[in-house]
Amino acid sequence: MNHGKVTLVGAGPGDPELLTLKAVRAIQSATVLLVDDLVSDEVVALATPQARIVYVGKRGGCKSTPQAFILKLMVASALEGHHVVRLKGGDPFIFGRGGEELEHLRAAGIDTAVVNGITSGLAAANALGVPLTHRDHAQGVILVTGHGKQAGLSTDWRALAATAHSARLTLVIYMGVTGVQQLQSELLTGLPPGTPVAVVQDASLPTQRFVKTSLDQLAASVSREKITSPAIIVVGEVTRAAAQSAGLPDIAVDVVVPRRRHR
Repeated sequence: MNHGKVTLVGAGPGDPELLTLKAVRAIQSATVLLVDDLVSDEVVALATPQARIVYVGKRGGCKSTPQAFILKLMVASALEGHHVVRLKGGDPFIFGRGGEELEHLRAAGIDTAVVNGITSGLAAANALGVPLTHRDHAQGVILVTGHGKQAGLSTDWRALAATAHSARLTLVIYMGVTGVQQLQSELLTGLPPGTPVAVVQDASLPTQRFVKTSLDQLAASVSREKITSPAIIVVGEVTRAAAQSAGLPDIAVDVVVPRRRHR
């Protein structure tokens, strides 16, 4: 019996024009697609009419498909001879559980490939005209999740804030909106209150919105402007410098179109 294969594909932040050519080819050749919640309709529409599409949404704070079920379905479908595409928002290897899935598939003897995608942290920065690194403002960038595997904030934010301040680093925080009040309090132990911050919701999509603020006003700004997930928080001087040069207003909030609920 000829076994199939699995391709872990990064679908990017949502705009289909940001897909790689390799991602498009993988989607179009798939016979089974397992689609994450944040993948846009336009990306899914690239699949052939014959492909079986299964929505396996996973979002913090929402009812999610159990990871064990997804792993089992990928293996079973591949063993039936299918080309399974695990379609993930952003990049499979940046907070996308791609590493866990790759290990499981390889242990099961499944032929597996990975196609990188543009992560939402980069898309959010681009939406603001923010270079995450800059010779005058930031010597590096840290991508970090505000939602660890265990309940609560597992990251040592105090140490991270102190390091970001002393080493002049940009912080790009994924999944941090839900715990933004605690996040703000912890970061203020190592970063000045006036540190510029930008929060971008739905980066690259027509529903994109953002708010510029300072670290000491972060939680209040998120609450006032009703910024919700999925959103990226960018902390650092590059936010101030780039926003000023681009002439961005302090707040740019558009009418939000309700997001599609996957079945």
